[in-house]
Amino acid sequence: MKKFWKGLKDWFTGDWFRQCPSVGGQAVMEGVMMQGKKCIAISVRKKDGEIVTRKKPIKRISEKHRWLGYPLIRGVVNFVVMLYTGVGIISESAEMLGEETEEPSKFEKKLAEWLHMKPDDVMMIMAVVLAVVLAVVLFFMVPIALESLIKMVLPENELLINFVGGLIRIGMFLLYIVSVSRLKEIKRVFQYHGAEHKAVFCNESGLPLTVENAQKFSTLHPRCGTSFLVIIFVLSIIIFTLLGTDSSNVFMRLGSRLALLPLVAGISYDILQVLARMPRNWLVKALMWPGLMMQKLTTAEPDDSMVEVAIRSLKVAQGIEDVETDD
Repeated sequence: MKKFWKGLKDWFTGDWFRQCPSVGGQAVMEGVMMQGKKCIAISVRKKDGEIVTRKKPIKRISEKHRWLGYPLIRGVVNFVVMLYTGVGIISESAEMLGEETEEPSKFEKKLAEWLHMKPDDVMMIMAVVLAVVLAVVLFFMVPIALESLIKMVLPENELLINFVGGLIRIGMFLLYIVSVSRLKEIKRVFQYHGAEHKAVFCNESGLPLTVENAQKFSTLHPRCGTSFLVIIFVLSIIIFTLLGTDSSNVFMRLGSRLALLPLVAGISYDILQVLARMPRNWLVKALMWPGLMMQKLTTAEPDDSMVEVAIRSLKVAQGIEDVETDD
């Protein structure tokens, strides 16, 4: 019984997740970012074939404020941090490749001066805000508007309306992924995404981190952010039905859904983390299957040179290899 209560306490405080060593990452422009326990590493391959790597220390706010690592809260914090840092890392990878980065606008410079911030930081925040607004329009406003139209025809069937709204969200996400995957640059990002997963799998298996070993593994990983989004889409149907307003007013429904989104994200994060660390019985495999299938759209088979970049990033993030730290 003591073991049960200790396990429950470790889950509540987030210590259980921290005790399970794991490496996560993200595909970037012509490269991969990997996050270890103490630092993140960004590796990209330049046009001349050289692999360039940067290392940055991790500053986890949940270590300074323990309550940010509690259930529900940690999922929201992780989602916000992932969104903010993800934009910055992609921008940094472009800079590492030697590509010209966009200069802050006059408005962003003025705003930075007023807020006592760096113009580049303000530009990044503006990019995140724009991404959030686009996501709200695509995955909330459009589905909710269609839900309201359906409600006029079927006013008493809220479960069906929310189910259809959930399907529309998933459909919009699929349409978005399929559309951007036609771009040559995005295809290569998806290949690096696959390389990241293969390198992580190889590391978790205990095999030596070589290109040959990593290429044996799948491009589909259970802790992938794509699976996280799928859980959010599915769980939102249930939570919006149980707790959301049944009003036919578009703005009432939108406000209700946005207010419940942190709850959905918080629960989804814990579900993903728990499933990824559970024994692979038939039930766990069945629950993970939709997310893994969605990854078939966001990952692609990488070539050996891409896997080499992913391994380089992982080794630096794990402290196996070293480069000068970028503070």
